[in-house]
Amino acid sequence: MTKGPTTRFKVEVLDGDRTSRREDVVVTEEPLELRLEWPGRPPEPLVVTMRTPGSDFELAAGFCLGEGFAVRPDAIKTVAYCTDVKLTREQQFNTVTVTFDGPPDREPPQRYGVTSAACGVCGQQSLDELAERDYDPVDPVETSVDVVRRLPELLREGQPMFTRTGGLHAAGLFTADGRKIVVKEDVGRHNAVDKVVGWTVLNNHSRKGLVLVVSGRAGYEIIQKAVAAGIGMIVAVGAPSSLAVELARRFNVTVAGFTRGDRCVVYSAPERITRPA
Repeated sequence: MTKGPTTRFKVEVLDGDRTSRREDVVVTEEPLELRLEWPGRPPEPLVVTMRTPGSDFELAAGFCLGEGFAVRPDAIKTVAYCTDVKLTREQQFNTVTVTFDGPPDREPPQRYGVTSAACGVCGQQSLDELAERDYDPVDPVETSVDVVRRLPELLREGQPMFTRTGGLHAAGLFTADGRKIVVKEDVGRHNAVDKVVGWTVLNNHSRKGLVLVVSGRAGYEIIQKAVAAGIGMIVAVGAPSSLAVELARRFNVTVAGFTRGDRCVVYSAPERITRPA
């Protein structure tokens, strides 16, 4: 069976002239192979991503939405671990098959290959190619600057594994008044976003009016996944990239970065964040 989200190791701590030995908890990183199938086509591997075990089905569903394979709400029929007898039991729990009700909404490439936990496959796509996917218009979200400033702290409260390991990213969806909907952790920031978006897909939860909060920087792949999910506001603890800002402005998504304490920097659609009179 697959490992848990954390793994224990015996370590040596070198502190000045002192050496001590103890057990340390680190975040687990393992490969997850995603396979796609639909009537008339058997399961075929699409991508292998490095992730933290847990919420694997949500990750798969969120990835498929973000890449344009499952735009329709009912496009995904089932998500399940692989039962291929050729795989070991551990491999079976590191392989997920997404079954569609028919051909995907977008033709999958032959195979993406292996992606790291640092950046998403979608980051390889151009702005023009993304625009051609015919996404629904992003719903604008309005909230107050006080809520925006509180959101990273609210996200942090939903990160128990980060508290234990210090080695995980997180993403969360919140209402415009700061109520938590869902928070997920992963070694990869784009995986964490896939997990929260996938949670909404598998639970038939509307994303309208929600704010996506991420614990790190807001790179291109984070904005792309928000656009694909119809999310109109992103609050990040870290900085956005130039391509992320261009993408956010093109799709009219509000992006606030460097959100720490009483400070945040708004890079796009600032009129949707209200200030005190």
